[in-house]
Amino acid sequence: MKKGLAAFLVMLMMFTVPFSFAWSGPGTGGAVFAEAPGKSGSAFDQRIINRFNTDRVLEHMTHLVEEIGPRVAGTEEEVLTAEYIQAQLESFGYDVETQEFGIPNRVSGELFTSVSDEEFAIRVAPGSAATGEEGITGLVVEAGLGYPEDFPEETGGNIALIERGGMTFWEKTVNAQEAGAAGVIIYDNAESLVPVTPSLGGNQADVPVVGITKADGERLIGEGITATLTLSELADQVSPNVIAVKEPKGKPAENPEIVYVTAHFDSVPYSPGASDNASGTAVVLELARILKAFPTEKEVRFVFVGAEEIGLIGSRYYVSQLSEDEIARSAANFNLDMVGTNWEPATALYVNVVDGAPNQVWQSASAAAERLGNDSLVLFARGASDHVAFYEAGIDAANFIRREPGTANLEPWYHTPFDTMDKISESRLQEGGQLIGAAIYDFARKDHPGRGRSNEAPGRTGVLFNEDERLNMTHHR
Repeated sequence: MKKGLAAFLVMLMMFTVPFSFAWSGPGTGGAVFAEAPGKSGSAFDQRIINRFNTDRVLEHMTHLVEEIGPRVAGTEEEVLTAEYIQAQLESFGYDVETQEFGIPNRVSGELFTSVSDEEFAIRVAPGSAATGEEGITGLVVEAGLGYPEDFPEETGGNIALIERGGMTFWEKTVNAQEAGAAGVIIYDNAESLVPVTPSLGGNQADVPVVGITKADGERLIGEGITATLTLSELADQVSPNVIAVKEPKGKPAENPEIVYVTAHFDSVPYSPGASDNASGTAVVLELARILKAFPTEKEVRFVFVGAEEIGLIGSRYYVSQLSEDEIARSAANFNLDMVGTNWEPATALYVNVVDGAPNQVWQSASAAAERLGNDSLVLFARGASDHVAFYEAGIDAANFIRREPGTANLEPWYHTPFDTMDKISESRLQEGGQLIGAAIYDFARKDHPGRGRSNEAPGRTGVLFNEDERLNMTHHR
């Protein structure tokens, strides 16, 4: 009885708190202790460490972040990013495949005002009406919290500016419509780097409705300020995936196991996406370059996916196209998403596994961390990135991401216009790239007897993100 209770308490501790430990496990034949962090006693690890070039990673990131900019799903910038990735992979000697898939229709918007020549960052309310190509132009009329008595006479035909709070977004919208407003701007009542997303509770508005930050809302308070709001429905859009395959060498195998190394290259609107996720994209490009030269008994697929930010669409499409044979041969997915932030508290490299279990990806990463003298890994139960699609297909999968230990917080500029190159840590890119690269190479280069994976797809787990997180696209990873 006491033994059973002790075992239960151990399991309870494992799955209710984040934890960090090193596992020697299968790999290079037990633990190989490093003399100093960033070095390994394994000659195979040193192949990755010695060749990992952080300057190349930064060059890739700079191109994506500063030359292309925000890479929203379905836009020309997302396509340009896919073309850049394809060109890089071909320069490494890979044959490259591209996939194209449809994405849901959505409403995209622009807000320009007389107080600034710059476009305001907005979030379009789900259920907002569109405006057409011409948009609507009118006076910005302050309407308090949006109670019926808050709307002045000049609201009719103009754009109502309403502060968040006091009632639901939908009630504010209904009151604005009844007052004759041609459009609604709702500004946040708390400081934030990200515009508020007004949730209309599944209702459909008759006028365009958008959200902005508190700071931007306060800029619009005053007499004689005009605004032009343009909301267009985007239909029949597509996004791309880019795939390069490293064929197995060495020990002959008719049906080699497959290792997937993935990263998404799209970003949210207005965000240059340096950390999220030019960092993961650039590191995977560098690992593809390095691993091209080394024989592995497993097949390694480098899969760069689009449309992650609007619902993991690219990765789910990719997995849906795998044959039964490919699924049966699939061994693991290493997904990189936000691996280079310089936010000081994010000292831990989290290994997010959907169910929190220490699967093969965690075991390989933990073993590599021990060999490299790295104690930054934390195993964590979390979905909400592209590893989910592989997990749902019964493939061991994990997402590597920088977080604050204990709280699991992300950097404060996540999903904002401030996710720029000056927020990137060169040393963390190198540390994470070398560790993950060593883990992938060790896992892929030979068979691992006794390492099994899930035989059945677990199905949707409900771990992804709740409706509020989906609407605000904030801290969902």
